[in-house]
Amino acid sequence: MKMGKVPIFDTINKIPGGMMVVPLVLGVIFNTFFPGALNIGSFTTAFFKTGSTTLIALLFFCSGAQINLRTAGISLYKGVVLNSSKVFFGLILGVIFAKVAGPGGALLGVTPLAMISAMSNSNGGLFTALASKYGDESDVGAIAVISSNDGPFFEMMFMGIAGVATIPLMSLVAVIVPIIAGMILGNLDEKFRDFLKPGMFIAIFTFSFPLGAGLSFQTIIQAGIPGVILGLMTLIITGVPSYFIYKWLVPKKTRRTSAVGAAIGTSAGNSIATPAAIAAVDPSWLPFAEKATVQVAASIIVTAILVPFLVDFFYRWELKRGLVNESANAAVAVDAKGQQL
Repeated sequence: MKMGKVPIFDTINKIPGGMMVVPLVLGVIFNTFFPGALNIGSFTTAFFKTGSTTLIALLFFCSGAQINLRTAGISLYKGVVLNSSKVFFGLILGVIFAKVAGPGGALLGVTPLAMISAMSNSNGGLFTALASKYGDESDVGAIAVISSNDGPFFEMMFMGIAGVATIPLMSLVAVIVPIIAGMILGNLDEKFRDFLKPGMFIAIFTFSFPLGAGLSFQTIIQAGIPGVILGLMTLIITGVPSYFIYKWLVPKKTRRTSAVGAAIGTSAGNSIATPAAIAAVDPSWLPFAEKATVQVAASIIVTAILVPFLVDFFYRWELKRGLVNESANAAVAVDAKGQQL
């Protein structure tokens, strides 16, 4: 009798942010009920318990390879506009709040570290899918620049400038070296860019388990409502303003609809690693990293669900008022994974 195949991969993919959330929760379960099982040493401990930093570095390296320095004109401009809007609006509230209330402050239960980590990183795959559906080819190409907000570089830089964290210059350099190394390799040889692309998803899947293995169910329960609030804050504070920034700064003749601007209002899957990365550089933030991590995880899920509705709302609003430019490049088709066909 032949055993049927269990569609584990497809089942996980049906969950928003599933490739990050599922291993994260499994890590929490193991750490809660079988903490000693992950501390037996050797490769088991290195991979399942203490390996998140190395795997996050792999994510940065593979992500860096996807940044295309040869992006053509209007795509480059759109990318700069959207990335600048996302980073600015995504960091301004968290950094100011951290300055006023300190690392241990909370706004509606949301910590400054969670705000900084979740609101300034965008979900590149979801942006690409939405840009392909509602925008044109130049919007899709903007992801090459938007990808630069992957990782904690901008967060660390602004936290250091604002004086809310002690970020030594070499620590900042150490964060971006894997990104730069990947960027150089990917731009020297496009085959390496394609080769390393799956590594982003593999790294997210693998580093999430050891990251979860440092958390507890108590912390996840505490994330509850504040985590949902953080997702809504990310949507409203970065997605809505980015729609208007895109509308005001991108010439009408070069865009199909400004709704694409709102597609930036997400929390990236890899932003879950940012609290730990910041705490590793400035230990004063370490006591707050655990709670921030689970709040960020909640924001990833909330924004992944709601941002498509926000973009569609703006698109339909423009369509009713005749603001959609159908003469712009036709939207490119994408498959279920958001890859250009």
